[in-house]
Amino acid sequence: MVEDVGAQPNRVTAELAHLQLRELLAEVQGRIEQIVDGTRGRMDALLDAVMAVSSGLELDATLREIVCAASELVSARYGALGVVGSDEKLAEFVYEGIDEATRGLIGPLPTGHGVLGVVIDEAKPLRLRDIAAHPASVGFPANHPPMRTFLGVPVQVRGEVFGRLYLTEKLDGQQFTEDDEVVVRALAGAAGIAIENARLYQHARRREQWQRATADITAELLGGVDPGKALHLVASSAALLAEADFAFIALPVGDEEDTAELVVAVCEGAGSEVLSERVIPIDGSTSGRTFVDHEPRNVSRLAVNLAEGTGLEFGPALVLPLGGGESTAGVLILLRTVGSVAFDEEQLDMAASFAGQAALALEQAEVRLAKHELDVLADRDRIARDLHDHVIQRLFAVGLAMQSTHRRSVDPTVAARLADHIDQLHEVIQEIRTAIFDLHTNDESLRATLRSTINELTADTGLRVSVRMSGPLDVIPASTSGDAEAVVREAVSNVVRHARARELSVTVSVDDELVIDVVDDGIGIPEVVARSGLSGLANRAAESGGTFSVSAMDTGGTRLVWSAPLP
Repeated sequence: MVEDVGAQPNRVTAELAHLQLRELLAEVQGRIEQIVDGTRGRMDALLDAVMAVSSGLELDATLREIVCAASELVSARYGALGVVGSDEKLAEFVYEGIDEATRGLIGPLPTGHGVLGVVIDEAKPLRLRDIAAHPASVGFPANHPPMRTFLGVPVQVRGEVFGRLYLTEKLDGQQFTEDDEVVVRALAGAAGIAIENARLYQHARRREQWQRATADITAELLGGVDPGKALHLVASSAALLAEADFAFIALPVGDEEDTAELVVAVCEGAGSEVLSERVIPIDGSTSGRTFVDHEPRNVSRLAVNLAEGTGLEFGPALVLPLGGGESTAGVLILLRTVGSVAFDEEQLDMAASFAGQAALALEQAEVRLAKHELDVLADRDRIARDLHDHVIQRLFAVGLAMQSTHRRSVDPTVAARLADHIDQLHEVIQEIRTAIFDLHTNDESLRATLRSTINELTADTGLRVSVRMSGPLDVIPASTSGDAEAVVREAVSNVVRHARARELSVTVSVDDELVIDVVDDGIGIPEVVARSGLSGLANRAAESGGTFSVSAMDTGGTRLVWSAPLP
């Protein structure tokens, strides 16, 4: 047998080629398995992330969970979700990876400038190897941690952009990949559904809270609470539910149809009392426009700076009419501090509905109070008639009989005792007559007396006069009613004679005490008048255990406040 020596190298070459092919196939298979395993692992991680962001109904917690899940999915050191406001700027910024100490050093949160603004404007994913190299980059503020790699993905809710996911600094030092982008986009889709569910839940809960507050205020008012206290309750409840820092209620000066100004009657919020009695012009002001056209407004700031000269700084505002249809009793103003997040349209709608319902409840309470006062007056008249027609007549008869017996008495001791009893009986009759007179003297007559006094003193003066009276004036004793008339007469007279004022506001309120508040916009009361003409008012306050003060207003004019405790 002859061996073919030339064929052996070919066979060895073939075997080597076959071996290399098997090794190559094994390597390819290994890589495929790695890819499959990696893909499977990433899909599992994505599903876990989707489950995590979909498990809650609290919107703030859901947003934070989305940021954490996205950062973990792509191994990002820093993550954030910027919520886009109605002005297409970032209204809220939820972040992870930066501690609070560093956050405090950085300063204000981003609003959407630079690269962040590109993602907002273009509404599509953006991957960068180096943030600083992008043409839109504006750099980082002082104390900001260094960031290089970047991935931004929009988050949509019902086809509209809700916000943007921002991820930076991949932990392995590499740039974000196309796979990273695909995974984050998938998470963003699930996040949109989770956000929608959380928003629906938040909306339902907010509406329930507003409705409960409306019911509580209505119950308080119909239960007999004084309308003055009710206004404070309306303001404080609205501020709490709308997450406002301040709440004010401004009422018209004079009649609604002819008024040219509103005056701040109720203040809620830290330091807000400095704005009490502040005048707001109808023309040119946001509050004035709302008062005239009865339309609620959501604005970034008020047209007229309500806080000028006070140190307070106001930003976003809701301005709401207190009333509906063709009548507005006043304006409810809800404010946040400057730089705060704007109110959303849902808050505007709910607050406007609340203000309308509260105004209706106030009107019903005033009608109920007026009816109650009429019932009290009717009872007083009936009691007075009964005392006069029956009790006094019977006492007279008894007195006449005792006088007849006294004349026939022969015992001096008995006669003296009878005479003493007859005198006491006359005193009782006189006291009953006084009581009858007091029963006919009601709070309506005091209101009428005070209004008549003010009209008498201000007639033909050109003064714009606002008179407000609140509380159960029927509880005021006759002596205090006399003081009230004297105080109003003296205060208004001084304004007319000395202040050179254009406007005058007189407020009489009754709660635990009687308070008379007289404000004008004049040049002030001369010192000689303050020493002489007003000393009597100070004496009246001291005798009744009350207080008296006269002070210059920051905005010009004078304020006189007189009070007396009630039994």
